[in-house]
Amino acid sequence: MRISMLVSLIRPTGPIIVGISLGFTLSLLSVTWVDESCDSDWMGPAEEMLIGQPGSSKGARKPSSISTGTTDNGNVEEDFEPRIVPYNKPAQEGPPKKVFRSKYASTELGIRERLFVSVFTSKTTINTLAVAINRTLNHHLDGRLIFFTGTRSRKLPNGMFVVVHGDERPVPNMYQSVRYLLEHRIAEYDWFYLVQDDTYTQPERLKTLVSHLSIDLQLYMGHPGEFIGGETQGRYCHSGPGFLLSRALLLKLQPFLEQCRTDIISVRPDEWLGRCIIDYVGMNCVDEYEGLNYNYFTMENHMDLPRVGNDGFQNALTVHPVTSAELMYRLHKHFTEIELQRTYEEIEKLQSEIKNVSEVAADGNKSALWPIGITPPFEPKSRFEVLRWDYFTEDNLFSCVDGAPKCQLNGADRDDVTDVIRVAVEELNKKYNPFVQLSSPRLVNGYRRLDQTRGMEYTLDLQVQATTESGHQKSIARRVHLVRPLSQVEIIPMPYVTEATRVHVLLPLTSYESQVALHFLDHISFNLFETGENAVLNFLFTYEPAEAQKVSTNDVFSEVKAKITAVERRYPSVKVSWISIKTENPGVLRILDIVSRKHPVETLFLLVTADTVLNSEFLNRCRMNTISGWQAFFPIHFQDFDPSVAYPDQVPPASHDLVREAGHFDRNTFEEVCFYNSDYMSSRTRMSRDLQESEDLLESLDLYDMFVQYSGLHVFRAVEPALRQAFRNQTCDPRLSEDVFHRCLQSSLEGQGSRSQLAMLIFEQEQGNST
Repeated sequence: MRISMLVSLIRPTGPIIVGISLGFTLSLLSVTWVDESCDSDWMGPAEEMLIGQPGSSKGARKPSSISTGTTDNGNVEEDFEPRIVPYNKPAQEGPPKKVFRSKYASTELGIRERLFVSVFTSKTTINTLAVAINRTLNHHLDGRLIFFTGTRSRKLPNGMFVVVHGDERPVPNMYQSVRYLLEHRIAEYDWFYLVQDDTYTQPERLKTLVSHLSIDLQLYMGHPGEFIGGETQGRYCHSGPGFLLSRALLLKLQPFLEQCRTDIISVRPDEWLGRCIIDYVGMNCVDEYEGLNYNYFTMENHMDLPRVGNDGFQNALTVHPVTSAELMYRLHKHFTEIELQRTYEEIEKLQSEIKNVSEVAADGNKSALWPIGITPPFEPKSRFEVLRWDYFTEDNLFSCVDGAPKCQLNGADRDDVTDVIRVAVEELNKKYNPFVQLSSPRLVNGYRRLDQTRGMEYTLDLQVQATTESGHQKSIARRVHLVRPLSQVEIIPMPYVTEATRVHVLLPLTSYESQVALHFLDHISFNLFETGENAVLNFLFTYEPAEAQKVSTNDVFSEVKAKITAVERRYPSVKVSWISIKTENPGVLRILDIVSRKHPVETLFLLVTADTVLNSEFLNRCRMNTISGWQAFFPIHFQDFDPSVAYPDQVPPASHDLVREAGHFDRNTFEEVCFYNSDYMSSRTRMSRDLQESEDLLESLDLYDMFVQYSGLHVFRAVEPALRQAFRNQTCDPRLSEDVFHRCLQSSLEGQGSRSQLAMLIFEQEQGNST
């Protein structure tokens, strides 16, 4: 019985055991037992069978990691051993050379501008025709316009780059001009357009022509003409209608320019240049190249522009001769209207094509946005990004800048509403003509909002008088939607500024601000003097007459001066200067008049108050946003609320975050300002005429109003998170002008706390009175 149980247990595993045993037996039988030594130089038959011969199928290849193959002559091949090659630094002769990196990537890559325009003018026409060309052509070319003249007039027009050669003769003037282009502009531009000042040039057509020409062409293009006498073969370009020269052509002409000046005799500059190009470059003047035409039109005397309807005039690139500046402006207006009409026609054509394509789209007409071709409306991602609609009527606006619920429409706002109503009626008449004529519009409701992605949107409810063809009239209401799209965004070239400019910080002080000035010195010592900031601190102590008499016995600024001495002793490299000013009217302009005379014109000033907290981040933005002769910077600081209002029954934190519960950006104050001394001096010079009529301007105006009215600079106003002011009880000077005094009161009231915080205080006070 035990045997039967044992057999029943072994029976399932029996085949497995038999298979394993059979496998070991067969493997042992297939091995050839050879008695071989461990010497690796001798190879037995089994090793030969494992390795085999190249190209032989006998045996398997031994892994390369353990193979000891032989060479063709039977010798054993040695294992490859890597050889380390040491790096020896080459010896330098002299100091290491500094690698030059260009400022712009286009300079390093050799990318050039497309077109450069040169205008030949004279002493008698530089203030008339040359100015007209500058006004009609310069702003289309981004400043790539230069004027060549022989002799200098007494007064050159503003905003024009004029090169004076010193010789009125036409041919030397042409030679010097081409030489100037080769020496100063050849590396920056691909095409050069040369024209006289009595020629009108259509800028858009000129840029379109140049944009279709390859930069490596050798091309001489203009109005071809035969040489006088017929001795010289070829054709030159008349200078009247202007002509184009490629960069490749000028570079090929450069070695022979001096030889042309001595060998070629001519009295006409265009013939002289044409003979030089033909003789030494072998190029003739052409008016057509691969389907591109240089269209020009010869202007006749007493020609009426509205009646000129031939295609030669309408498609002209240049018109010559132009006898007066008035005719130049009339030509510019005429051709600008032609280009504008062509643009409108192209827009309408594209809109119709978009409508036709949208018909076969999956969503049908819903896939076409309105208006066609304009960016779609902004879609808010949260309730905090919803754009606000402002309600208005023909007379009033119900969302005012000062927070009032209702204000009167004035100035640009009124003109905007009037223009929108006019355009709405015109578009309705286009839709319903000739069956119905709409007139006498009256605005019932108006809504508008600014969408930064596409422009100003309007929704108008209009009550209009409808007149049918039969003469029946009826008053009807229509709701219209309009969009005033944003114009093309352009990059305005700005002068280059650097962060290495030294900033002169000006702090005017009166006697009641002496204690606050002590805290100001502590902040500026930690933020600026510790970090070695490139800034100079200047205190402007203003004494009243009674305080000035006691300065030797009881100086109201003695503590501040003692603190300045301690700061200079602590920081030996820091020098804090001060100026004592005695005045009955401590206006900021009177104080700056004294400071301005004591500093060079290129000084960068930063005017602050005793409550201003400065740091390096704001000083860098002051340097970058202030441009001499171009821009003054008025930052909007973050004003802390009254701690008793913002943190009732709490201890105020040591450092406040930029949150709406802690403070706000005060748009009504203009106390901090960055400006250059030269800009201030020029503004005060322009102000002197009005100052003779009203001597109170120095007290009534602040620095912001002076720059806006008299400087001609771009007054840059921006929110500045790095500039903060602690809360203070501000006192407004009643001698200021009405607008400045109102701004001061508004700033003082809004600086108390947010509306919700003030409402809570009023609620708590009413609850306390009720109990």
